[in-house]
Amino acid sequence: QVQLVESGGGLVQPGGSLRPSCAASGSRSRLNAMAWYRQAPGKQRELVAGDISGCTTKYADSVKGRFTISRDSAKNTVYLQMKRLKPEDTAVYYCNADPGRVYNGTYWGQGTQVTVSS
Repeated sequence: QVQLVESGGGLVQPGGSLRPSCAASGSRSRLNAMAWYRQAPGKQRELVAGDISGCTTKYADSVKGRFTISRDSAKNTVYLQMKRLKPEDTAVYYCNADPGRVYNGTYWGQGTQVTVSS
């Protein structure tokens, strides 16, 4: 049973930074795809940033230049460095992973709330 556990969300002022993390456990195979999604109230869940095998990354246009995804394969952990946060970044952020090289994969975390407000 694969488990993804997010941590590191919280309340931050506009212009601030956060670095949530997602630790994976229980997988018998390498999780090639790891990604972060977010869902704001009344909106659809969207891909924020993704990483395939540590080689290919993808970012939503709205976060390019501000967010960076990284992974520590030895720890089965993926991070999302978020800088210059804006109120519109407020959402529940979900970790997603899959053994295949695909986004919107099989496994989901429980989510961590990120609120950007003064």
